Amino acid sequence: MNAVRVLYKPVGLMLGVTGGLLAGIAFKQAWKIIGHDDDAPDATDEDRTWREVLLAATMQGAIFALVKAAIDRAGATATRRLTGTWPG
Repeated sequence: MNAVRVLYKPVGLMLGVTGGLLAGIAFKQAWKIIGHDDDAPDATDEDRTWREVLLAATMQGAIFALVKAAIDRAGATATRRLTGTWPG
């Protein structure tokens, strides 16, 4: 493992945490618009329908995956610009 990869590990972890926080905020906002409710349903919420629970889970997964991929890619691209090496 080269030095860039070793140095990128803690940066990647911090980016991951930041991405998780941003994805959570984005999901809450999206659910307010689509679900017409402030809180997304939990899987065990008996007052919610299967459709609501599965839609919320699908949206949450898609948003988290999108944000994670975008932040990981941006971090790797920035590292290559700074160092000339892809951290991969």
